Amino acid sequence: MKNKKTLVIDEKTPLLVLAGPMFLELLLNTMLHNVDTIMLSHYNEYAVGAVGNANTIMFMMNIMFNVIATATSVVVAQYLGAKEKDKMNMIYTLAIAVNFVIGLTLSVLFCAANPFIMNFLHVSPEMRPHSMIYIYIVGGSGFVTAVFNVMLQILRCNGFTKIGMWVTFAINIINIVGNYLFLYGGLSSLNMGVAGVAISTVAARVIAVTALIIFFYVMKIGRISLRYLKPFPGKLLLKMVKIGLPSAGESLTYNLYQTTLLSFVNAMGNDAVNARAYCNTLISFAMIFSNACAMSTQIITGHLVGADKSDLAYKRVFKTLRVSMPITIALAAVNALICRYSLRLFTDNMNIIALGQMIMIVDIFVEAGRCLNMTFVSSLKAAGAYIFPLVAGIISNWGLGLTTGYTVGVLLGFGVAGIFVGTATDECIRGLIVMYYWYKKKWYGKSVVDKK
Repeated sequence: MKNKKTLVIDEKTPLLVLAGPMFLELLLNTMLHNVDTIMLSHYNEYAVGAVGNANTIMFMMNIMFNVIATATSVVVAQYLGAKEKDKMNMIYTLAIAVNFVIGLTLSVLFCAANPFIMNFLHVSPEMRPHSMIYIYIVGGSGFVTAVFNVMLQILRCNGFTKIGMWVTFAINIINIVGNYLFLYGGLSSLNMGVAGVAISTVAARVIAVTALIIFFYVMKIGRISLRYLKPFPGKLLLKMVKIGLPSAGESLTYNLYQTTLLSFVNAMGNDAVNARAYCNTLISFAMIFSNACAMSTQIITGHLVGADKSDLAYKRVFKTLRVSMPITIALAAVNALICRYSLRLFTDNMNIIALGQMIMIVDIFVEAGRCLNMTFVSSLKAAGAYIFPLVAGIISNWGLGLTTGYTVGVLLGFGVAGIFVGTATDECIRGLIVMYYWYKKKWYGKSVVDKK
């Protein structure tokens, strides 16, 4: 029996129907990270910077998981828009199976490369043990995140965006309780510290994946079985890899670029590292609204392109930008105004707070450019134009962001705030480039659905 409660997604779908739950999901997810940071800051200040370094590596692993997860969002949305539902079970099974194998492989590789990663990032001796144990535990369970990413994309493209919000809320509760037990509660006598926080994170993700799979079957969205892969859909997998690799490559080159900038910051001392970690925690609040709007528009764009309604998709993306841009800039400005107080949630070190204030002022420009990038790049991927964002990203990240950041931050001596100036330069100019590409309609005719 087919599910009758699936949301119909077309040009009339209100943005906030999808973006609202996604915004709350991202907000809760941001709070999850912030809880780790706040609780660790009162436990051990070195642990905060250590986990910040480790999360940079975890994000790189997550990028690789998104090769198939991103492709899944594009393929599922377009095939649902084209009303070709007979192929959906095969797509669901293929995406989950392949991402599980990728996740398991990367979990082993990242754990094996842990010492090399620490040397590459120039992690200080005080932070190194904390970073390494976090990568061993969280990175070693990366295959759980790989499956979670795919399941979340499948449910979102079917219109079930609220489930991500509720699952993230549950993860928050589990993580907070686990952190408290390991850091200050009944399990604090074990002196596990960062290891305990990592265990809480993994336990929460395992429960989250289980909940998503149960929901998938209860709502009769589809079925997952290896029999749908006989004969093996090699052409479909190749198509998904062609979509996912450039998309992941764009994210990977951005993360490698950010990791290189982080190595510059690590050389500036522990105060600079912690200022960056604390500010990134606050910055995450400024970007979640535009991110939610971009992800929602990506789903709508995919459905419209799959239904051969590219003209409607074209207009819909600009409509999203008129909503997300002013709100994003306002949130970043508020962040800059109150950061001298909000940073005190993490530290009383006045040098860190002073560095943080400069970072947050620069971040207003970072968020304006990032809003452009998220909106248009997400929609280009949904339309099947996945090569151009990769090329633009490589040229802008390394040609503008890295050189500007190194020049202003290191050579001219502006420190960690100068590194953020490089990021702002990259985000703003690249955002204008991808907007122009969308405006010129160069993505027309790149749908992955065979119209024949």
